[in-house]
Amino acid sequence: MKVIVLAGGSGTRLWPLSREFYPKQFLKINSNESLLQRTVLNFLTLVPPQDLIIVTNKNYVFHVKSDLKEKKIDLSHIILEPVSKNTAPAIALAAKYCLEKLNCDPEEVILVSPSDHIIKPKEKFITYINQGRKIAQKGYVVTFGVKPAKPETGYGYIKLREKQDNFYTAEAFIEKPDFEKAKRMVKSGNYYWNAGIFAFCLDTVLAEFNRHAPSIYRLLENNFEDLIHHFKEMPNISIDYAVMEKSDKLAVVPMNISWSDIGCWDALYEILEKDKHGNAKIGDILDIDTKNSLILGNKRLTATIGLEDALIIETDDAILIARRGETQKVRQIVKQLKKANRKEYAQHTTIYRPWGSFTILEEGDRYKIKKLIVYPGEKLSLQMHHHRSEHWIVVRGTAKVQIGDKEQYVCENESVYIPKTTLHRLENPGKINLELIEVQNGEYIGEDDIERFEDVYGRL
Repeated sequence: MKVIVLAGGSGTRLWPLSREFYPKQFLKINSNESLLQRTVLNFLTLVPPQDLIIVTNKNYVFHVKSDLKEKKIDLSHIILEPVSKNTAPAIALAAKYCLEKLNCDPEEVILVSPSDHIIKPKEKFITYINQGRKIAQKGYVVTFGVKPAKPETGYGYIKLREKQDNFYTAEAFIEKPDFEKAKRMVKSGNYYWNAGIFAFCLDTVLAEFNRHAPSIYRLLENNFEDLIHHFKEMPNISIDYAVMEKSDKLAVVPMNISWSDIGCWDALYEILEKDKHGNAKIGDILDIDTKNSLILGNKRLTATIGLEDALIIETDDAILIARRGETQKVRQIVKQLKKANRKEYAQHTTIYRPWGSFTILEEGDRYKIKKLIVYPGEKLSLQMHHHRSEHWIVVRGTAKVQIGDKEQYVCENESVYIPKTTLHRLENPGKINLELIEVQNGEYIGEDDIERFEDVYGRL
């Protein structure tokens, strides 16, 4: 069996923590593991690393690699979508990769899972997955449903039809009902949440694409490289709409586990541990007469008085304050920020690069101060800036610095100056993260004032 983990989504419903360029699969929520790391580690108890494939896109590939490197996970197979086209094209691309690049048998089962869900307990979940694998081997298209804990308007539902040996056939898919309809469905006991996890043999899913999504199947007849080239022609459609809702081979494995797609702040509140007043708190929080609230602090003390059913999310550059139950409207905030072309909709003050990251500490007229972290063995591009000079002060580790045609080592508490229009490169030759402060000065300090001459990450 091959496991396909979809990590290309760009949801922003957990703004300001989740941003377009740093979506929720990379967040560490009350844990030392990101959601992607947790998902991959779960599935590595089921298959070896060579049987796990991540599908993402060029905007997130370095986040994915950094996450895997942090947990010392060595995966050989990361597929890059040229453009984001929803789950059906992503699954089709992964299926083609399995057949052509991994030489999989057409009867081999592939399991498809999102990268940003929380599922407990792991052992019980893996038992259900093994059950679904056996059903998929019989030619079924398997989807996994979760027994609903309560009426939920943010999830899709699957209506069960009749019971077979250890699965059900499906009668209908219901997309995000209103609260009254959700109550009736949960009360009936015949509806399960759609977990967005699927299993099928390669030949089965290709046949279903041919029957129900011919525009996708036509492109799959190309070789893998041609499919990549023509990927932009794929329809923007989910696997549910493209195949699941139309297939007469659908089998539902019902799961009685704790599951959440953390689709909004209200969903996160539900799964977090709470104090005796019903407050879920992360960070340096001081609360007085506050009840049933979600409070996420960052670097500052967050103090509340007399709040109830409130939501407070603090980050370096934005604070979200809302009433619990209204958090589906966060999308409207993000839309307004994007329309106004404000950077807060897309990125944090910390920006990740293939070599590490930088955090903007201060910015003003003609100057910017950053903290840079360069991973061991990594180096920035050989580059030049037309409008700014830079001053580097090493805080931790040892830097190997090229300025013009000269190289030098810069150690802790030492500094070096790079004039405008001078070729330069920064490298970490050590075994620990290199940390330094960068002070920029000039008439223009935008991130696009960079001309690259050499780059080991192919960004020329």
